[in-house]
Amino acid sequence: MGAVMLQGTGSDVGKSVLVAGLCRALANRGLRVRPFKPQNMSNNAAVTADGGEIGRAQATQAIACRTEPTTDMNPVLLKPQADHTSQLIVHGQVRGTLRPGNFRQARGALLEDVLASYHRLRAECDVVVVEGAGSPAEINLRAGDIANMGFARAAGVPVVLVGDIDRGGVIAAIVGTRAVIDPDDAAMIRGFLINKFRGDPALFEDGYRQIEQLAGWRGFGVVPWLAPAARLPSEDAVILERPVVSEQQRIVIACPITPRIANFDDLDPLKLEPDVEVRMIAPGQPIPAEAAMVVLAGSKATIADLAFLRAEGWDIDILAHYRRGGHVLGLCGGYQMLGDTISDPHGVEGSSGRVPGLGLLKVDTVLAGRKTLERVNGTALGTPFQGYEIHMGETTGPDTARPVARMADGRSDGAISADGRIAGSYVHGLLDLAGQRAAWLARIGGTGRGIDQHAAVDRALDEIAALLEIHLDIDALVAVSQMAQD
Repeated sequence: MGAVMLQGTGSDVGKSVLVAGLCRALANRGLRVRPFKPQNMSNNAAVTADGGEIGRAQATQAIACRTEPTTDMNPVLLKPQADHTSQLIVHGQVRGTLRPGNFRQARGALLEDVLASYHRLRAECDVVVVEGAGSPAEINLRAGDIANMGFARAAGVPVVLVGDIDRGGVIAAIVGTRAVIDPDDAAMIRGFLINKFRGDPALFEDGYRQIEQLAGWRGFGVVPWLAPAARLPSEDAVILERPVVSEQQRIVIACPITPRIANFDDLDPLKLEPDVEVRMIAPGQPIPAEAAMVVLAGSKATIADLAFLRAEGWDIDILAHYRRGGHVLGLCGGYQMLGDTISDPHGVEGSSGRVPGLGLLKVDTVLAGRKTLERVNGTALGTPFQGYEIHMGETTGPDTARPVARMADGRSDGAISADGRIAGSYVHGLLDLAGQRAAWLARIGGTGRGIDQHAAVDRALDEIAALLEIHLDIDALVAVSQMAQD
C-alpha cells in the first residue's frame, strides 16, 4: 500500500510513541505494518530475531505491529561511547566508530544500506511507518542526511510533521520549519499533527487553523497527553532527569545515572510493582540510605562510567549500603563494575589498560573479542526468565561458581557473592517476567504483584492506539501513505 514518515519539529516531541501507537492502530485494522527508523542514536538497544541490535524504540514498535523485530527496522544505529565518538551499528552489526571528523562523510555513504532495508520492509507489508530523528529544521545537518528529508526524498515517502505543544511555541516551531527548510523538502510534507496536548483541545482551535493558514499544510489532529506511554520501555536518557514523587511507603530500589548508561529500560518492569519505588539517582545526589537494593545498569563505556561513579562518591555510598545489609544487582556493564578488575588490553573503550572494580564480586572482566548478541532464556533464582545478551568481554572468577542464571542450552551466566547479597548478570530483560521479579523482590523482603512486562507494554499500546483513533484522522494518514513512490 505505501509508507508515511513522522518527522518532528525537534527532539523528544513524541515521535517514537506516535509511531508505535499508529503501528498498533493500523495492525488492529488488519493491515500488515512495519516500523522503520533510518538512523537512531541510543544506548538502549534490543537484540533482533536475526541476531543483530536495533534501537529499543523500534523493538517496541515491532511489538506494536505484532511482528518480530529485525535489523531492517533500524539499519543504522549510533551508540555514543564518549563525548565525541559513537559506535556505528549497520544492519545490526558493528561497522566501526564515528567521530566529528568523519561523521558527515560516513553518514551519507550509508544511504544505500538504509534504502535496501526500507525496500525489503516495503515488500513484506501493507504500510511502513517511518520515524525521523531530531528535526528537518536542523538545516546545518542537511548535507548527507539519511534520517529525515534525505531519506524521505530518496525513497519518495510523504512526511507528516509532529509538533510538541507541551514545550510551548508549537505554532512557531511548525511554521518556522516551513520557513527554513528547502522548498523541495517542504514539498514532501503533507501535513502536521499536534502532540502532548493537556486540557480541552477546543482551546487550541484558533491556533490549529492559524498553523494551517501560515504553513499551508493540513492538520491531522491534536493528540492528548498519552499517559499509557509511561508504561512503554524507556529509550531516551532525558526522561531520567524527571523526578518521581512518591506519596506512599514502598521498597526503594536506586539506580545511579552515569553518562553512558545503557539499557536502563531493564528497570522499567520494577515500575509495574505497586510496592516498589524506582529512584534514578542524578549526578550530585547521594544514593539514598533507605534503598533496599542498588541496581547498576549497563554502560556503553564501562571503565569511564566506573570512574564517574567514583568521582560522584557513589562507590562509597554503595559500600556503605552493603555494610548496612543492602543488596546490589549489576547488569551487563554494572556486573563488570562489581568485580575486582576490568581490563581493556585492546582499547575497546578507548585507551588500553586495567582498572580496579568495586571489589564486591570475586570476578575479573576482560573487554575483548566479538560483541555477543543473543536472545537467551532459562532459569534464574529457580524461576524462568527470557532476555538477551549484548556486550563485549568475558567475566571469570570464583564467584561465577554461583551463577545467577542457567541458560536453556546449559551455559551459566553471572555471579553471586558468598553471602548472596551481591549479584551480577549479563542478561538484559532479566526482570521482565513477573515470577522472576518476584524472586528478586523476595530477597529484599518484598512481594511481587505486577504483571509480565510484555503484557504491560501490549496493553499500553492498545490504549495509545485507541486514543489515536479518536484524536487523529487515521483514514487520511493511510491515504497519505498511498502517495509513497513504488
